[in-house]
Parts: sequence; structure tokens; C-alpha cells
Amino acid sequence: MSQFAGKTAVISGGAEGIGLSIAKALGAQKMNIVLADIDQTNLQKARLELEEEGISVLTVALDVAEETQWQIVGEQAIARFGKVHMVVNNAGVGGDSGSIESQETKGWQWALNVNLMGVVYGAKVMVPLIKRHGEGGWVVNVASMAGMGGVPYSGAYTATKAAVVALSESWAGELKSKGINVSVLCPAFVQTRIYDSERNRPVQYQSDTANAVIESSFSNKTKKMVENGIEVSIVGKRVVEALNNNELYIFTHPNYRFVMQNRSAQIDKAFQNASESPLLQHIVNQKLDML
Repeated sequence: MSQFAGKTAVISGGAEGIGLSIAKALGAQKMNIVLADIDQTNLQKARLELEEEGISVLTVALDVAEETQWQIVGEQAIARFGKVHMVVNNAGVGGDSGSIESQETKGWQWALNVNLMGVVYGAKVMVPLIKRHGEGGWVVNVASMAGMGGVPYSGAYTATKAAVVALSESWAGELKSKGINVSVLCPAFVQTRIYDSERNRPVQYQSDTANAVIESSFSNKTKKMVENGIEVSIVGKRVVEALNNNELYIFTHPNYRFVMQNRSAQIDKAFQNASESPLLQHIVNQKLDML
């Protein structure tokens, strides 16, 4: 029997794309699914899809940037299914693209509140519920390959996804003793509507100027790469595979391995440079004080 059977997963941004793919894959493992999303029309469509597949599902409206709404999701999940065993912090936005000087504060705040604080609030509310029953569980945070290395003209998206990777690494150590496994999903291009995040942009984050989203050859190229990405259903199945293997980093694009190898080589070279600096010889062999 699957280790997921009979347990409950809360998935933000679950109405479509990667979130719905993960919901279907976990539902196939006989998990109860709590789908939360800001798009209530697509949320109800997703509910019908899951129910047609025989999956037990609860749908709840959620703006992940609002902690109080997360609390409502938690309360409804417990009321319906009794326990929460997993949170999948999937909801995210592409944010504005463009040069450094063109980035507006509202665009940055939108990306920070959804991509970063949405993950923080999801864990803050759901982890205590997972701890409560003492059976262990999972935290799955959806970052991006962009979180493993900078992408030009995508400062807000890259920064928030890098933060999610770092948070996941931190939480993995913090929650290990509680039997809660943490994973961070870092996909490259997948066939989703991430490039059309503007459709769900709340009014408080909309630009004061006419150019809220900068259309450029870069953003158009990115859209084409997303449309030519891997089929989204693969991602959910890959997540289940990785969770069964207790993987911290979940990658969906092994062809990006050389990018990470090049980055690692540059980091290692930087440490070598530091070790050869006359300024730092007194701490080259100093014992590390680790937490």
C-alpha cells in the first residue's frame, strides 16, 4: 500500500498547472486533497476533474499572501478530513520582467508576497497541524530552476525562488526530528500559464503607469519556452517518485545538470581564491561552528 493512502495534502495554487498535476498524482495514491486557489472558477473545474477520478477533494478559496486565509484553509481541512499530513506550497507568479531600472515597487511586492510569503504562511499554518498528530508528514515547496541560479531580467522571480530553496534547506534540518520531510521542487520549463500571471494580479499590486508588465523580446521568448516545455502531468508523477525516495531537491529537467555543475565549479573556485588570500590565512583551517 502507498505510504500516502488515506492521508491529506493541502495544495496551494491547485486549480491548474503544476498544482493540479501534483493533486492528481497524489490523489492516484489515495490521498485526500485540499485544493486552494485564488481563481475560484478554475478551482471548481479542478474539483470536478478530481472527483471524476474518484479522488476525495475539498476546495477552498485562498490568496496565499493573506495569512488569515491560510488559517481558514487549515480549519476547513481539519473539519473535512481530520488531519493534515502534507502541504504543497505551489502558488506562484511570474512577476514583472525587465531591466533593473524598470522594475516597480508594486511588482516586486506582488512577487515577494505570493512567491515567498505565501510559502512562509503556508508552512507557518500547516506545519503545526502536521506536528499535532505526531505521524510525520511532508512539506513540498515549489521553487524553480531559476532559484538555483540567476536569470537576467527576472530579478523578482529569481530572488523569490532562490529564497524558497534556502527556506526549504533550513526547514529540512529543523523538521527532521519531527519526522516531517521537506522537499523543494525546481522545475525548468513546464507547459503552464505562469507567463500569464497577470490575470490574477490583485488591484493593490497593479502599476500606476500604463506599463505594468514590460513586453520585450525576453518575455516573448520565455513564453515560447514555457509553451514548449515538458507536459505538466509529468511533474506530479515526478514529485510522488521523489517523495518516495526522500529527495530534498526535486528536479524535472536532468538536461540542466551542466548548468549546476558550472555554478558549483565557480563557487569552489571562489573558495580556492579565498583560501589563497594572505588576509584569510588565520582562518583557513579554523574549525567550523555548526548549529
